[in-house]
Amino acid sequence: MTTDLTMLVAACLLAVVQLFLYARLGNRDAGVAYSAGPRDEPVPTLSRLTGRAHRAYLNLLETLPLFAIAVLVAHVAGKADAATALASQVYLVARIAYVPAYLSGVPWLRSIIWGVALFAILTILFRTLV
Repeated sequence: MTTDLTMLVAACLLAVVQLFLYARLGNRDAGVAYSAGPRDEPVPTLSRLTGRAHRAYLNLLETLPLFAIAVLVAHVAGKADAATALASQVYLVARIAYVPAYLSGVPWLRSIIWGVALFAILTILFRTLV
């Protein structure tokens, strides 16, 4: 399996980890009984940390399809190379770094990291077109 595809699988696993993180924090805030029930009542107030974990997870879900498309097109087109492999690794590292950056609430840090991940996706797409 190419590095690009390995990073895609790892990014999917990161999504599962982030989902579990959000679920764990949500269970802590709302209670397991609420989470296991039919959720007929409005969601209880969640902590700032839980809200950040949820938004970080949703943000990954926004970029992951773009990353997947870029990697798969590069792979199918036979354009996967050392540059796309490096860009795939940069994407994954940036998305991993995004989680603690978002959870910590440091201004601008998560935005910079998000930009790095987006640049990695654009790099793969550009390499696929040339």
